[in-house]
Amino acid sequence: MFEKSPKSYTELLGKTNRIVESTIIKGDIESTADFRLDGHLIGNFTSKGKLVIGPAGTVTGNIFCQNVDVEGKVKGKIIVQEILTVKNKASIEGEVNCTKLSVEPGADFTASCIMKTTSKPTLPAHGE
Repeated sequence: MFEKSPKSYTELLGKTNRIVESTIIKGDIESTADFRLDGHLIGNFTSKGKLVIGPAGTVTGNIFCQNVDVEGKVKGKIIVQEILTVKNKASIEGEVNCTKLSVEPGADFTASCIMKTTSKPTLPAHGE
């Protein structure tokens, strides 16, 4: 009586994208799903999900996300709608705009920071 539509391949595997170590991407990345970056991005990253930058990961460019965990290095502007978590081995240089911020002791946080508690920072529209 009720038929379930078959799930897509990405739904079966989960919706987390991954860029592995030693991979270099030059250009912008846009994703609706969560993302783990252990390689190198030279460009901007935009997602409605969560970005995890692993210990070997680097971003030179701007990041616009729902949530971000940084273990690697970021040089640029980070705009986070919810929580930015900076791990103890992380390095951030640039500007940060977020609602909540967690910085572990030992992190290199060389950034100006604007925290908004009443309204979440807005992400740019597609293509901006």
